[in-house]
Amino acid sequence: MCKLNLSIDIQQLKITVEGLEAVMGYREGEDRSLVTPLITDVLTEAREICPVKAEYMIFNDIQFDDSDRSLLIGSVRFHIGRIIFSHLRKAEAVALFLCTAGDEIGGRIRKYMSGVDLLKGYVYDVAGSEIVEAAADLIQEKLRISMKEKGLAITNRFSPGYCGWDVSEQHKLFSLHPENFCGITLTDSALMQPVKSVSGIIGIGKGVKFNPYSCSICDSQNCIYRNKK
Repeated sequence: MCKLNLSIDIQQLKITVEGLEAVMGYREGEDRSLVTPLITDVLTEAREICPVKAEYMIFNDIQFDDSDRSLLIGSVRFHIGRIIFSHLRKAEAVALFLCTAGDEIGGRIRKYMSGVDLLKGYVYDVAGSEIVEAAADLIQEKLRISMKEKGLAITNRFSPGYCGWDVSEQHKLFSLHPENFCGITLTDSALMQPVKSVSGIIGIGKGVKFNPYSCSICDSQNCIYRNKK
C-alpha cells in the first residue's frame, strides 16, 4: 500500500480575494466594497489558524461488480452508484483521500454565524470550503504526477454524498483509514469533524480518464461550485 501525507501552507493553495468573490456570486463590475476588505481580513486570519492537511492511501485489491454497480476494496463493498461506477470501472487501483482545513475555522464560522457578524461568518464559511477544496486539488495533482511517472492516469475525485453515492458510506471509507487519519473523525450521521474536511476516492489505471470540468456528471443541485469553470 502506498500513501502520501502533506501539511500545507495556505499560500501554496493560491486562494485569492477575487476567487472568493466569484464563488460568492459577484460578477464583473458589481460593487464589492463591502466584502473585499472583509475577505482580505479573513484570508489573513486563515493563514494563522488553518493547519491544512491532506493524505491519500492507494489500494490495489479492488473488484467491480456490474450487477449492482458496486466496488469492493479489500473486504469492504461500496455501492457507489451509476455515475461514479461508470468513471471508475476501468481502474486498476484506487486512492482514498482525506483533506481538512482544521477545526479552528469551523469555530470561527459558528461564532460569527451565531449573530456576532453574519456576513463575516458567511465569508469564513466560503473561505473554509475553498481552502479544503484547494487542498484536495493539490493532493490530487500530486497523485496525478506520481501515477504519470508509472504510465498511469487518474480519474476525477468523487466524494460520498455526491453523484448518487450515499453519504452514509462515509463510514465504510473511514474504516479503511487508520483511526483519526489526518485528524478527522466521523459522527454517527456520517458528518466529518472538523467540518471543513473532504473525503473521497480517485481511480487509477491505464484505461481511466480525467474530466477537467465535471459538474455535468454530478446530480447535486445545491453545490456552491456547480457550473464554476
